[in-house]
Amino acid sequence: MIRTLLFAWLAVSLIARADDAADKLVGAGVAEFNAAYQAWDAGRFATAAGYFRQAGAKDPGSAVIFYWRGAALFHRMLQLRDHDPKAADSAMDAAMESLEAALDLDANHAESHALLGTLYGMKIHGGMLRAIRYGPSVQNHRKEALRCGPDNPRVRYLLGTCLFHTAKDDAGRRDALKSLLYAEKLFAEEAKRPAKPLEPRWGRSSCRTFIGRTYESLRKPTEAADYYRMALAEHPADHEAKAGLARVQTGN
Repeated sequence: MIRTLLFAWLAVSLIARADDAADKLVGAGVAEFNAAYQAWDAGRFATAAGYFRQAGAKDPGSAVIFYWRGAALFHRMLQLRDHDPKAADSAMDAAMESLEAALDLDANHAESHALLGTLYGMKIHGGMLRAIRYGPSVQNHRKEALRCGPDNPRVRYLLGTCLFHTAKDDAGRRDALKSLLYAEKLFAEEAKRPAKPLEPRWGRSSCRTFIGRTYESLRKPTEAADYYRMALAEHPADHEAKAGLARVQTGN
């Protein structure tokens, strides 16, 4: 009896230590992710993903950990795609794998659905055969993201970016703008609330950059410039906002 109780106590102690170690790794990963986002640094996104990978090994039942790893790899992919496509593709595949794992653990995780829908849409990249293959996944994840998080600012922001990239005319661009402006409103409401330790808070400045891009595509340079400036005020390393502001200011 005493031996049984001792083994039980040791097991509980070991689990508690593993959970504590996982929590510390996730906390370090979130801090590194936020720093990477502000500096727009692929290396730091990779470091953040590494923390989340280690945390996931210690706590493989946490959907939140796999979501965060997927988000870090998603942003690493965005940073790499213009100058290292091979590394970007590798980061994309790893992000999708991690987000799928998050949804296996929590099928109602709205942001994981939104990120996966965005990644599947990026895989299509205008290809007809790829659209046939990946299109249903895009639609399913977008639908689930809106079902699970209709008032989540990152869900609405990511939906808006997808609508922007697939818009074929001004009507489609206005639909994208509507989603992005709604996301901006939700980001403002979110910012009024204290953030929980592992709560995502990324996306607001990038949303404003996409609002600027959408206004620019609708031939509204004044509104575009205003949003590019707002994005840069919050995120000075945003190269997309810098380039967009230069375009609308010079008329090129």
